[in-house]
Amino acid sequence: MNDVRAAVRQFIQTTFLSDEPADSLRDDTPLQTSGILDSLAVYRLTTFIQQEFGITLSVSDIAAERFDRIDDIVEVVSRHRFAKEARA
Repeated sequence: MNDVRAAVRQFIQTTFLSDEPADSLRDDTPLQTSGILDSLAVYRLTTFIQQEFGITLSVSDIAAERFDRIDDIVEVVSRHRFAKEARA
């Protein structure tokens, strides 16, 4: 789970917040609801996550209620990875 958190954090920081100090992005920072990530940014993040972790996210997975903070994103990715491993 820490690998997911680190990868997601680094992607968001380098892709969308490169001018901000690294410590300004916390695990509970609202990303979509605060406007840090717009719809195109969410698409880019979703694409990265699907490629990086070999999972497929649905529209409901990336809704702001479930995909707004790094903590939320880690939970979604972990759930999909667990389900994928269970099927294997």
